[in-house]
Amino acid sequence: MIDRANPASGAAYTAVGKYDWREMVDLVKALSEIVSAPVADLIRAFGRHLFGRLSHNYPAFLVGQVNTFDFLETVEDKIHVEVLKLYQDAELPTLEAIRLDGSRMSIGYTSCRPFGDLCIGMIEGCADFFGEEFEIQSKPAKEGLKIEINRLALQAAE
Repeated sequence: MIDRANPASGAAYTAVGKYDWREMVDLVKALSEIVSAPVADLIRAFGRHLFGRLSHNYPAFLVGQVNTFDFLETVEDKIHVEVLKLYQDAELPTLEAIRLDGSRMSIGYTSCRPFGDLCIGMIEGCADFFGEEFEIQSKPAKEGLKIEINRLALQAAE
């Protein structure tokens, strides 16, 4: 995969480094060719995995949250604020979560990078964490996506 993508960094990544996001896209495209899976599916799967790492490495972000909607409403004002404390030059996406009612939420995802599928995967990972099932639909919006989430079932009591 690395040989196919031939990233400029040489694929020597560290947790504190800053890398061109296009390298990730090139690596996923190479993986897509190798495993014959759509790029969007691979990026969504990575987003799901990424949420699992977030919940494991930063459990404090989930304290007081009882469901996916509660958590999504805190991303901008809690998580992104903390990320910016660590990485002042981070270019974070904007996530505007609006709860429409007890079972529906609308999310405006805006980013200078094409990672809407990563966002959806993270939402799916969040739902997995809270034992919830959702129907998620998205459509392109200016510089991002408009994501509609409809809660289908709860696997665990809130």
